[in-house]
Amino acid sequence: MKKDQLKINKWASGRRLFFKQAGASLAAFSFRDIPKLFVKAKKKKTIFFTTGCKTAEVTTDSAILWTRLCGQEKPNPVTHRRLEKVFRRPIDFDENAPVAQMDGAVRAAGGWVRATLKSGGETRRSEWQKAEAEDDFTVKISFDKLKPATEYQILWEAKPDEEGGITTVSGSFTTAPAEPTEKPIQLVTSTCQYFWSHDDVERGFKTYDSMARMNPDFFLQTGDYVYYDKPGPLAKNLEKARHKWHAMDSWPALKDFYQKTPVYLLKDDHDLLDDDSGPTSPAYGDLTFKDGLKVWRENVPLADKPYRTVRWGKDLQIWLAEGREYRSPNKSPDSPDKTIWGAAQKKWFQETVEASDATFKILFSPTPVVGPDRERKTDNHANAAFASEGDWLRKYLTAQKNMYVVNGDRHWQYVSVDAETGLMEFGSGPVSDSHVQGWDEDDVRPEHRFLRLKGGFLGVNVVRKNGLPTIAFTHYDVEGNAVHSEKLVAV
Repeated sequence: MKKDQLKINKWASGRRLFFKQAGASLAAFSFRDIPKLFVKAKKKKTIFFTTGCKTAEVTTDSAILWTRLCGQEKPNPVTHRRLEKVFRRPIDFDENAPVAQMDGAVRAAGGWVRATLKSGGETRRSEWQKAEAEDDFTVKISFDKLKPATEYQILWEAKPDEEGGITTVSGSFTTAPAEPTEKPIQLVTSTCQYFWSHDDVERGFKTYDSMARMNPDFFLQTGDYVYYDKPGPLAKNLEKARHKWHAMDSWPALKDFYQKTPVYLLKDDHDLLDDDSGPTSPAYGDLTFKDGLKVWRENVPLADKPYRTVRWGKDLQIWLAEGREYRSPNKSPDSPDKTIWGAAQKKWFQETVEASDATFKILFSPTPVVGPDRERKTDNHANAAFASEGDWLRKYLTAQKNMYVVNGDRHWQYVSVDAETGLMEFGSGPVSDSHVQGWDEDDVRPEHRFLRLKGGFLGVNVVRKNGLPTIAFTHYDVEGNAVHSEKLVAV
């Protein structure tokens, strides 16, 4: 009994000291409060939008919103120094380190997410959608029945569970104008970006901030968004392939840009598998072509097939070509049946082009159609390896009024005119200067109207001047300075 009484007295003394230190009156509490006081508070989970939010595939009346739920507020810091040469690969990078410890890594988090659109007095809200591990905790939310040429404010909300606190982030986008509408359009386009070729240690890539200052109607990325087959790490499995997207999308310049700029994305070889890859390519380490398609579809919102067309008012229609999923083996003998696009895409392309009455038509291709390209290359329409389909495509495009090609894949800026058909092609060049390689600056060929071995982007502006539809293709450096422009009036 004495021992028990000593325990009680000791407990009571401790309790009085606790309340005294807390500035609380002992009389204000009852014994049934005691269990509540000594229950350890659970730390609330917090969800972050660290890898950003995108609005994609915008039409006159629809859009697809994308995000990924994250468990850390900022990506892992970039700590490795880089070689001062093309691609600036990291020095002493441990390819076998856990991905969670790598530069730019962003841990995922399970939870729920929804999006709300507001415009004027209209409010549209999605259901709460669960972010699943199977999809790398990415979520896509589709909206339809939107109004053309209308600005929508976006409110993203995320929570770790039904009872968890809500994290929010905002954005905006404007839908495409209806077909009969005469409206100026400003778009920007770029290609080829490797995480370690960044040119701003804080924000990532200067090009994205330069494009943002133009307030474009939309952005079109023509492929090689990431590089699976370049170190830091080499993406030889599914986890490392996903990491490449996390690291790229968490750069502040990209996150800020996508908050208010709709995007359409094309894929090419490096963000699918490895160099010059196609459906018959062997696995890259443990990463298969099927794995590459899965990661692509996790990160890129699509309504249907990877090839598509979108109308932007009376004067512009764009076509986005798919160049990897349907191609013949690159090194098989050339013939009329050898293809990059596949029969179904070619049929669709001709039908939709011939049905269009848009003043200007632009084919966005992940690879060159005109070139010139290096003779040793074998994976695009400018190469001898696909000469039959390339000849057909150039002749077909030239037969259309006011139709042009904008291509990705090449690591230099250029404007070319095909000697045989007169087809004009515009290569945007890579996102940063340190990603330039593959051509000699002195190798100016008859096809070239402009050649520049630097990075940056391409802007396309469609306007009516004195009633005449005009299109301007302008190359910019990474700082946003115009370096060359071609202004063309509709015929």
